[in-house]
Order: sequence, then structure tokens, then C-alpha cells
Amino acid sequence: MKLFESLEKGTFIARPNRFIIECTVNGKNIRAYLPNPGRLRELLLPGRVVYLTPQKSSSHKYRYLCTAVVKDGTPVMLHTHLNNPVARYLIEQNRIPGLEGAEILRSEITLDNSRFDFLLRCKGREVVLEVKSCTLFSGRIAMFPDAPTLRGKRHLEELAALSGVKRKCAVLIIVHSPGIRYFIPEYHTDLDFSKTLLSVSQNVMVKALSVSWKKDLSLGKTVRDLIIPWDIIRNEIHDSGSYIVILRLRRNEKISVGSLGNIPLKKGYYLYVGSAKKNLSQRIARHQRKRKNLFWHIDYLRQYADYCGSLPVRASTILECEIAGALNKISGWTINRFGSADCSCRSHLFGMHDDPARSPQFIKLLLNFRINRLEGLLK
Repeated sequence: MKLFESLEKGTFIARPNRFIIECTVNGKNIRAYLPNPGRLRELLLPGRVVYLTPQKSSSHKYRYLCTAVVKDGTPVMLHTHLNNPVARYLIEQNRIPGLEGAEILRSEITLDNSRFDFLLRCKGREVVLEVKSCTLFSGRIAMFPDAPTLRGKRHLEELAALSGVKRKCAVLIIVHSPGIRYFIPEYHTDLDFSKTLLSVSQNVMVKALSVSWKKDLSLGKTVRDLIIPWDIIRNEIHDSGSYIVILRLRRNEKISVGSLGNIPLKKGYYLYVGSAKKNLSQRIARHQRKRKNLFWHIDYLRQYADYCGSLPVRASTILECEIAGALNKISGWTINRFGSADCSCRSHLFGMHDDPARSPQFIKLLLNFRINRLEGLLK
């Protein structure tokens, strides 16, 4: 299955917005359209090789379309519009366990005012199938989604409502990496989607398959049925755990921080590590607001710093100090005793000159705590 007639390679530089990337091709800086709204922070790092294909129509604003990115020497398909053709091929080749012998009746169907990707007939029953594209993975584990998706949650609820004796409903998650063995919903980023997937799994068939892509972006032979460890998912997806808040100081400041007194802080990015045994989402939302009673050390810094985002690490155990220890090793500087009054850590606030979202070291750290840590639970 080959999808592109012509391909060129470039080097990724930046992503100005969700659908545009900047890269170099043959020594020239260009912009290309990216048909993927996901965050892709672990894939689109400076220096990564990207695949580009020329857009045939002159009506397109950008000459090139970004189709894939290379990670660990292997292409990862980014073009989400091609997910359904891949699913069609897998169905027709009987490569989806549980849907062997299925016949495609229609694509892009509307049922009860909702649109789904395929209507199939399998073993005498109609099957409504929704397809998702997954590009977030590390080690042997893949996770979806990499950004909150209300639409995805709604699809799951609608599939559960449509499922019955005469009609079967299914969701297929295509993971674009051959080395994956397990699939787990990305409950750190989208807790609601993950809880919904767990709740509908009794009525909706949930399948996750990993596929491989050759260097000419033709589909490889490897198609693997992934294990979904429901017991681990059930134990882990709670609104508790740890988090990293990312703030930015645009200039040097001297800040009065409660009992710590006046602290000189240089401009740059600051990463604060905290935890909550319950209502983690509420705690993070509090850090986002400026108007509040000043209580924690981070509250004082927030009055001066811009809020850049928060990264939850939901877990059945609190990992706050472990995350702080890991950040201490990769940060540019540390603010002593900040946020660590009730533990033995040197600090829970760390500084960086550049945006951590563009730092391979920081992305690796995040993947370790969000995904790779789960490997130990799978043994």
C-alpha cells in the first residue's frame, strides 16, 4: 500500500501553529501544511527529519504537505486524513482480529445525527466502526489522545448508545509504530476520554493495532494486535497524582515569597512540581489563576510570571519528589527550598533559559514518568 507518488525530506525547525511547520529543504527555509492537530511534542523536535509531498493544486497556500516524521530511524505517519484508507486496507485484508471477513457497506455514515467512519457487515451483523490515529508512544506502550478530545469522547458515548443485539460498535486505534505491544488511553492529558473508554469497553469493541511504515512511506507488513491492560487502566485513571507547572518570567524580578523572603529570579522558564491526592484538576486550575489568596510558594511567583501550561502525571502513587529530582538534573538553575518545606528535596522549582517544550531532555523526562513508568506495572 503506497500512498505518495513523490516525497522529499526536510529538517524540522519549528511549529508556528497547529497546522503549519517550518523546516529546511535543500538549504532553504520553507513552511508546509501539517494535517494533524495533535500536540506531537515528542515527535516534532528541532533537527528531526520530516517527509514532505508536493501539493498538486495551485490553490494551496503552501507548496508542501508534511506527511511523516522520523523517530529512531523509522517514519511515523502524521497525515491523519490517511488513517481511514489504512483502516480500509486492513479490513479488506482481514488483518483486524474480531472483524475477519467484514464487508465494507459504506464509509462516512451518519446515524442519529452523528458521523462515523465505516459501516460494515460482519457475521450477519452491522458494525459501526470509528477509527483513531495514534502517534504517541514510548518503549512498548502507545497512548491516545495526545491532546484533549471532546469529539473523541462523544464518539465513544454515541457508539455505546448505538450498540445492541443487531448492531455491533467498535473503535479502532491505529498506532503508527511497529515496536508497540500495549495500548493505554492517555489519562494524564484527557482523563474524561480515558474514563469513557473504560466505561464503554463492555459494550464497544476496542481494538488497537500497530502498523509499520517503510522509508518510501508504503505500509509495511507488520500489523500487531495490541494488548490493552484494563486492570492497570482501572487502577491508574484517577484525578490524583503529581504535576509540572510551566511559567515564564519575561524579565529579572525580585519577588517576596512568604517565609522565604525576597528571592531574586532571572528571566526564563520556571518549572514547579506539585501533587494532589485528590482533585488534581482543580489544583492545576488554581495555579492557572492569578486572583486568589496567596498560600503556596508558587502563588507568589504566579503574580509575576506568565502561565505556559501544566502537565499532569496521574498515578496511583505520588511521584512529586522523583519528578523534582529528575528536573534538578536537567535544569539550568534551582531555587533553594522553594515548594519543598514538607520533604527533603532541595527544591521543587527549577529554571531553564529556553522553552522546555522544545527540549529533548525534558520531553524524555515527561515520557519516562507518563509512559515508561508503566512498563513496571505490566510485568
